[in-house]
This record gives sequence, C-alpha cells and structure tokens, in this order.
Amino acid sequence: MRIARLTICAAVVALFPAALDALAQNPKGTRFWNLTQNTITQLQLAPAGSDNWGPDQCKNDRDGTVDHDERLRITGIAPGRYDVKFTDKAGRHCTVRNIEVQDGAVFSIEEKQLDGCK
Repeated sequence: MRIARLTICAAVVALFPAALDALAQNPKGTRFWNLTQNTITQLQLAPAGSDNWGPDQCKNDRDGTVDHDERLRITGIAPGRYDVKFTDKAGRHCTVRNIEVQDGAVFSIEEKQLDGCK
C-alpha cells in the first residue's frame, strides 16, 4: 500500500512542471478581441459552414457585453475554423465566416471584415 502511494506521489511530482508550463503558456485561455466600432451584445460560434450555433459567449463577461477593444474569454470551443455571428448595440446582426480559433490564442474581428451585416 505504501509503495502504491509513493508511486502516485512520484507521478504527481513528475507531472507538476508540465502542468505549470501549460498554465504559463495559456494563462487566460482562448479569447475574442472586439475590433469593431460597437459594443457586442451577443456572440456565438458555429463550426465553419454549419448552423450549429453554440451558446452566447457574451455571458462569459461580467456585464454581458464586449466593448470596442475589449477581450472576451471563450469557453467550450475546440481549436478549428468557425463562423461567428454577433449582434451589436447599433442593432447590426453580423456573420463573419471561417475564422481560425487556436487554443490559448486571441482571435479578432475588425470592422473591415463586416460585409455580412443586416
């Protein structure tokens, strides 16, 4: 029994530096950076080319919106290509297609990308 505990402790100690390294590389996780002119009030992602929209990511923010030049933590999304749709305070409903999302990286949408707004 004691040998089993020592083995488990040794494994935890061996894995601890790797866990710290992962946290150091990605302390804030995947984030969206709003480079549009307006505050975003709803933001959803779907795998590129699909209509499988995920939950409203704005709910990850304290005030439920993403101001211009603000970053928003994105959750529940695996790395890949996504279509992003959002609504902003100006009342625009926009979809930006084929955005690359990488684990632990920041992806952004700029005003010049917004040709799919209504």
